[in-house]
Order: sequence, then C-alpha cells, then structure tokens
Amino acid sequence: MEFVCQKGTEDSKKLVSCVENSCVEHIEPNQFNSKLKGKETALSNLTFDSKPENERIVKPKPVSKFHSKKAIVSSNKSKQPLSGDDVWPNFRRSITDLPPALISEILNCLDPKELGIVSCVSESLHRLASEHHVWKEFYCERWGLPIAPTPLDSGFSDEKSWKELYVEREFRSNTFMGRYSMDVMYGHAEAVRTVFLLASAELIFTSGYDSVVRMWSMEEGLSIASSRPLGCTIRAVAADTKLLVAGGTDGFIHGWRAVEGLQHLFDLRGCQSQSTEFRVWEHEGPITSLALDLTRMYSGSWDMTVRVWDRFSMKCLMVLRHSDWVWGLAPHDTTVASTSGSDVYIWDSSSGTLITIIYSAHVGNTYSLARSHTGNYLFTGGEDGAIHMFEIARHCTGTTVSQVSTWIPHSGPVHSLAFEFPWLVSASSDGKLSLIDVRKLLGTCKGKSISRTKHVDKNDVEPPQRMLHGYGSNLFSVDIGADRIVCAGEEGAVRIFNFTQALEIEKRTRDLRRIRLDNRMRRRKLQIEMNSKGGRTDQCSVAAKKNTVNGDRGSAWHNKRGVSSKLKA
Repeated sequence: MEFVCQKGTEDSKKLVSCVENSCVEHIEPNQFNSKLKGKETALSNLTFDSKPENERIVKPKPVSKFHSKKAIVSSNKSKQPLSGDDVWPNFRRSITDLPPALISEILNCLDPKELGIVSCVSESLHRLASEHHVWKEFYCERWGLPIAPTPLDSGFSDEKSWKELYVEREFRSNTFMGRYSMDVMYGHAEAVRTVFLLASAELIFTSGYDSVVRMWSMEEGLSIASSRPLGCTIRAVAADTKLLVAGGTDGFIHGWRAVEGLQHLFDLRGCQSQSTEFRVWEHEGPITSLALDLTRMYSGSWDMTVRVWDRFSMKCLMVLRHSDWVWGLAPHDTTVASTSGSDVYIWDSSSGTLITIIYSAHVGNTYSLARSHTGNYLFTGGEDGAIHMFEIARHCTGTTVSQVSTWIPHSGPVHSLAFEFPWLVSASSDGKLSLIDVRKLLGTCKGKSISRTKHVDKNDVEPPQRMLHGYGSNLFSVDIGADRIVCAGEEGAVRIFNFTQALEIEKRTRDLRRIRLDNRMRRRKLQIEMNSKGGRTDQCSVAAKKNTVNGDRGSAWHNKRGVSSKLKA
C-alpha cells in the first residue's frame, strides 16, 4: 500500500504541475473522467529523468502516515475538472501567432521604452515593433511634424523611418547637458524685451525699448536686417514662415507678410513692396504677448483682454475679457491659456467660453506661460520666482486641472518660459537661466490637487537639471530650439547658447579619457611584470642607489659650504 501511495503522489504532482502551467477551464464531470483515464495511464508510464528504461525503477521508501494522507489530499486536488488541452498546453505558441490586428493593438499600448525592449526579443517582433505606426504618434506628440516630413510609404531607402527619427531626436535632446559655445550679438541701443527663435527658417527676431525689430542669422550670429523705428517699446514678437508680427505699448500690432522668393522671408525695411507691411489697432493698452497658429493670431494686453484675430483678413473675431492685466498666452488647437494677475485662464477659442480658472497660481503676478505640444501640460512662472507645472485633462463631464510639480530655481521674478520636449527653460531678473527636464513627469502623469494656498511645500520642490548664470542681470526673454537657447535682457545684448557640438565634444572627451586609461593600465601592467622578473634583490639595489645619490648630494652641499667658508677666511 505504501508503494501505491508513493506512485499516486508522483502522478498527482505531475498533474498539479501541468495545471499550474496552463489555464484552468471547467467542463462537464463525465467528459473529464473519460479524458482523465487516458492521461493517468500515460502519466503512470512516464518518467522525467535521463536514465534508460531498464534503470528507471522506482524503489519503494517507507513513508509516514502523514505523507500518505498528504498524497491522498493532493490526488484529490488533482481531480479538478480540466480539459485535455489544459493538461498538456502548447508551449510553442507565442505572440506572433496572434492576428496582426491584435498584435498592433497590443503594441499600441506600450510606451517608447517598452516598445524598444519588445523589438529586441526576436526578428519578427523587431520588424513589427520597428514599423509600427505608433512611432509617428510618439514623435508628433513631443515635437510635432518634422521640418522635412519623411513619408514611410515612399519606398526610398535613404529616408528615415519614424522610429529612426524618434531615436535620433531623443538622443539629440541630451545635448543641453553638454558643453556649449556662446555668441553675443550687439545691435540694440537699449534693453531687449522679447526674442523669438524661428528654427525652421534659422532666424532670430528681437526687439525692445529702441522700438526696432531686428532679424538675425541663427547659424552665423550676424544681423540680417532691421526695421524702421516703430515709435514705441515692442514687448512681444511672434513669427512663422508666412507672417511676422510685433506688438507695441501704444496698442497696435505691426506685421510683415513673407515675400515669395526672398531668402530671409521678410522685408523689414519695406523697400520692395508696401503691400507686405500692415498695422492694426484694437487694443486700448500695451500689448504684452502674441501668438500664431495656422488660421488665427492671438494678442494679450494690459487692457485686460485677449483678442483673437483672423490672420488672413486681420479682423478681430472675439474678445476674451479678464479681471486683471494680461501678461502671457499660449494657444493650442481650440483652446487658449492666458495669465491675468496671479490667475491662469483657459478658454475655448472656438466659442469664446471660459473653461476653467487656476486661482492664485503664484504669489504676485503670473508673468510667463508655456505649453507642451499636445496642450495637456501647462507651465507658469511668476513674481515669486517659482515655476509650476499643471496637467489639463478634458473629460465628457468637464475639464480638470492638477498640479504636477513645482520648482523654485530663481531668486527674482520669472519673466519668460520656453518649452521644447523635454526641456523647460526659464529666464529671470536674477540674470540666470534654468533648464528643467520634465520627461519623467510627463511619463508618470500623476498630478496633485490644486489648493489656493499661497505657500509652497518645500518637500514638493524639485531642483532644475542645470543653471546658466553670470550673463548680466534682468533677463526678460528666452526661447529654445534647434539645439540652441536664445536670451536677452536689460544689457541690450542677445546671447545664443549653441549646444549643437555638445554630443560630439562629449564623445571625443570620452574617447580621450578611455585612451589615457588604457595607457595607464598598460604602463602599470608592464611595471608589475618588470618587478616580478627582477625580484627582491633588484628592488634593494634600486633603494641603495637612491640612498647613494642622496648621500652624494649631501656631500656636495657640505663641500660647497666648506669652499665658501675658506673664501671668506
């Protein structure tokens, strides 16, 4: 009986192990009994060791009553309703056996890092993961469409896939932690209030207290053209490849349309045609912010309004009224965010209705505003020197805003913010620039409920990844793009921080460091070999020679001393 129990224990263990590696399905008891008899017969004749059949003899061992009861219990547990396919699962099945549509949906749920890991599993998964359309979504939600879009279905081998574009752009985003070169451009007679970097045309536009709009070459760092004096301080500039606009403290918007065939797009001097230059009046106070999209233009003013314009006819479509001076605005799709006093407003730009308000975002005025390319994240900088990050979530029931993170990198007001994934750049009156990497925060998407308190918990404050300082005081404006950061302020000079060679410089530095380390290890290895061959006697002789040299030097010193004493005598 003990031998029978031992045999039943082995069979039950085999069944239990099969059940644990397969999915359990409940079927009718009579079907299970008919199928289980054949499986039990097969299991009783199977062994899992590597010995031949003539040596596969199970020797009975005495077992206690406790073990026999345990075997009976395990055999009873193994008699749960199972199907024949569940007892012997097919271990060769993989995700590639699924329909292509289902595989595409599974890969669509992964983030870029997970998708890259999946592509390293096998050749088939590498092909599926690399050619998946989700790479285009990853790229566009971070940086938008590239300047020269690369179609995937064109069939040319020299064109890059969306995955290659994404990996290259993600790799280039690390340049802002490397070394840089700086160009300083002089031309303005007074302080510069605004800078705008148009990376697609490699142009930089600046203006300020001297009421002149200047156009600079991004690559060469030289002045290309300048406008005539516009008659007042220019506090805002915005541009794309079709339109350039500047807002003055007198309440007007002065603009230039791109000239076809002109190398630098805009004729600021107005020499060729007066039809490309225009000016519109609607605001009753100084214009502090401007923005453009494909069909509209947005302007914010100290008259406590944001006006939405048709960019082709230059007619005002709607007026969004606030409770205080408007300092900044950031449109996206059908919404526009604006700062008024210490509050942040979010509007529906298609209907002109107010969606939500973030009350008391900062202690004092909220001077600056930036937005991610998807529009889901909002960055604000205020008079208190703090920078807040908010997540905007739109649901069928309404819109919710949650605070994600807070930084306090400056000791003065934050006058300007600029964002290009994953870097947020701020300029302050303390003369410093802060660089903040937000990719980890964008990945977690876990926000905190917003409270109206004016005090920030120090435990929630995170440090920036890098600070650039020592370039004068009162920085008024900053912009980022094409591996460059452009800033200007009270001193009247425009500075370009060029990071385009940062990765190449870092690579060369690492190669040189590796070569020096290899040479040092080689010399040390040779020294050890020489010492091991020479033995202890050579080391003693070397030490004796050193002592002799020291003794000779001492005797020479005493001899010289004796000669000098004789001469004195």
